[in-house]
Amino acid sequence: MTTMIDLGPQAREVKALLDGVREDQLTAPTPCESYAVRELLGHLLDLSRAFTDAARKDLGGGTDHAPSESLPQLPEDWRSRLPVQLDELAAAWGSEPAWEGQTRAGGVDLPAALAGVVAVNEVLLHGWDLARATGQDYRGDPGALEASVGMLSQAEPEQRGSMFGPAVEVGAGAPLLERAVALAGRRPDWTPPEGSTVR
Repeated sequence: MTTMIDLGPQAREVKALLDGVREDQLTAPTPCESYAVRELLGHLLDLSRAFTDAARKDLGGGTDHAPSESLPQLPEDWRSRLPVQLDELAAAWGSEPAWEGQTRAGGVDLPAALAGVVAVNEVLLHGWDLARATGQDYRGDPGALEASVGMLSQAEPEQRGSMFGPAVEVGAGAPLLERAVALAGRRPDWTPPEGSTVR
C-alpha cells in the first residue's frame, strides 16, 4: 500500500518566500552553483509543471524531457504563475491515483510513488535554496522531511554527481532539514558570498 505525502505544507512554505524575493536579488547566487535566483525560480516553474503532469499521468511535453543543459528561463509573470503552479502541484499529488502505477518524469519511466517522493524532495530542497539565497527563514514540513531524508539516504553512487552532490557530513543530532540538505550535497551553513545582494 502506497503512503501518500501531502505536498501542500511544503508548497505553501515555498509560496511564502516569493513576496520576499526582491528584483535586485534575481541575479544573486544560490546554493545551486549554476543557478542564480532567477534560474532557480525558473527551475521551480519547470519542475512544478512537469511533476503536476506526472501526477496526472499526462505524459508528454514536460514529462518527456530530461533537465536541459541550458539555464531555465524566468518569464516576466513568474510572480503570478509560480504560486498557482505550486498549488496545482500539491493538488495533483493529493489524489490517491497519482501515487499508483507508473508515470514519467525527466524522460524516465518510474513508479508513481517514487515520482511523488522526488517531487516532494525537489520542492523542499529548492525552497531551502531560495530562502538561503534571499535571506529568509524556512521550515521543512515533517512529512516532506522524512520522505526526503529517506530517499536521499538511499541514493545510489551513480546518482551522486548527476542528481546530487557528494553528501556533506553533519552531526548525529542535526535537525532533519539540515540532514536533508547535507544528503543532497549542500552545506547547511551556506550563506551568500560577501558582497552579493541579500536582505
